[in-house]
Amino acid sequence: MKKILSLFVVALLCRATPAYCAPTRADTVKDVESCWAVLQEIMSDPSTAIPKPILQAAHAIVIVNQFKAGYIFGFKGGYGVILAKKPDGTWSVPVLLSANEASLGLQIGFKSVESVYVITDDATPKLLFRDRFNVGVDAKAVAGPAQAIAEKDYVNVLKNPVIIYTKSLGLFAGATVKAGLLARNDAANFILYNSTYTLPELLYGNWVTPPEEVKPLMKYVSDLTR
Repeated sequence: MKKILSLFVVALLCRATPAYCAPTRADTVKDVESCWAVLQEIMSDPSTAIPKPILQAAHAIVIVNQFKAGYIFGFKGGYGVILAKKPDGTWSVPVLLSANEASLGLQIGFKSVESVYVITDDATPKLLFRDRFNVGVDAKAVAGPAQAIAEKDYVNVLKNPVIIYTKSLGLFAGATVKAGLLARNDAANFILYNSTYTLPELLYGNWVTPPEEVKPLMKYVSDLTR
């Protein structure tokens, strides 16, 4: 039992701390494809689908796939991608992130949380330039309204820099949300794009030709936000 738990903790650390276990390119591609699937699943469910006015206001979109497990201590790890909208209206390549949080206390169990963060300003994505930011602390985050809510009610929600949609239901629309840490994962991006460009250059530059594996997600985000 102890050996199994040790191996499980190592697996979590590999996800949450990129330097702990170097990913292969296949791993990075799988993470991008997984995030694309998360966005598709959220958009296909009427209870979580992001309304068009919210999507059209997006300056950046973050897709996060997190898992939470606990045995003696709690640990939430995961990964994600961020895409930024450029001044010409095109979208950047997906840039890999790590998403994790640790807590002490007796916890036993496992849970996955899949979320999409719609970022409505240009300043919030740039918080990642300093390595990481705490969603809901460094930038206010609220739960997003469902499609059934009248469009006039979107106005107040859109005043917040981060609007969160998640497959974990039960969030009250407009309620403040703390979603944990997002951090740059330059090491994984070096592998995915076979370059030494870091997050700021990938998000806002045009120096990388998108590989075929990331184009479906880029097209899907572009189509959703038109």
